Amino acid sequence: MKVTTPRLTQHVLTVDGRETGEPVLFVHGNVSSSAFWRDTMAALPEAYRPLAVDLRGFGGTDAEPVDATRGLRDYSDDLIELVDRLGLERVHLVGWSMGGGIVLQLLRDRPAMVGSVTLVNPVSPYGFGGTEGADGRLTHPDGTGAGAGGANPDFVSRLKAGDMSDESPTSPRSVFRATYVKNPVPDEDFYLRSMLTTRVGEAHYPGDPVGSARWPGVAPGKHGVLNALAPTHFRIDDLHEIDPKPPILWIRGADDVIVSDTSLFDLAHLGALGVVPGSPGTTAQPMVTQTRVVLDRYGRYREAVLDECGHSPHLERPADFQRLLADHLAES
Repeated sequence: MKVTTPRLTQHVLTVDGRETGEPVLFVHGNVSSSAFWRDTMAALPEAYRPLAVDLRGFGGTDAEPVDATRGLRDYSDDLIELVDRLGLERVHLVGWSMGGGIVLQLLRDRPAMVGSVTLVNPVSPYGFGGTEGADGRLTHPDGTGAGAGGANPDFVSRLKAGDMSDESPTSPRSVFRATYVKNPVPDEDFYLRSMLTTRVGEAHYPGDPVGSARWPGVAPGKHGVLNALAPTHFRIDDLHEIDPKPPILWIRGADDVIVSDTSLFDLAHLGALGVVPGSPGTTAQPMVTQTRVVLDRYGRYREAVLDECGHSPHLERPADFQRLLADHLAES
């Protein structure tokens, strides 16, 4: 369905015949759409009303520009308006990857609206790139090491062109196979078409690139997705102060190469590997460790790690994922 709010018109995926019950709002990650939740939504117990939103600039939702200086709040504020427009007083939130950061931002800003949170391989509460240590300290004050300038230009070009081939390691299909999942999953074309709905440009993905005189030569800009994830714009280090504190379930694949303490998308780690030359010894961002530290302070959470699983547990280990989610919802 389409839902129009003062901010934009959002496309929301639903399940026929499931118009009642406790609402569960699924939030996708970067370079994807609500389609990635299709099977999870269908498997949700009958007591719940599944809803999955396309974020701005993805899927069928309006391509309103992303103000990266607000971190992920353009996205989370869109969701707050969506929940209000649908007349929902309390929702369970499920956020994958970047979507995990978005639901944490919503939780931080409107905790009374949230019945429970499920994080699925979420981005660190200190953003993506440009930080060191468990406390998320900035490597440089301007966020050097993060932002749109770190995107692979050939991947961006192929995404914009709608490339469905596997002729290059930087084609969307190859990236899906190498990083979204550890092992092949059914309906690969379905998920690839979802990835290709991503709007490409400085207002969306990846955003406006900004150079830096320091290694690795990129810093966060002011617009678009990857800049919104930069630690100078997105930081949630006071989550433990909110009230009330709904329960959080953190599900992650043990073999994730995107959100990891040794991420293959972290320029600092790629520098240590010699893939990005000239590293002065900047240490990798310990993304998983940072999330654990923030959730330890929060207190009311449980971590579930799935082995032989990459960045997408809901696709790779669907039965286990659905069981964990259903149990968490029932206990909330």
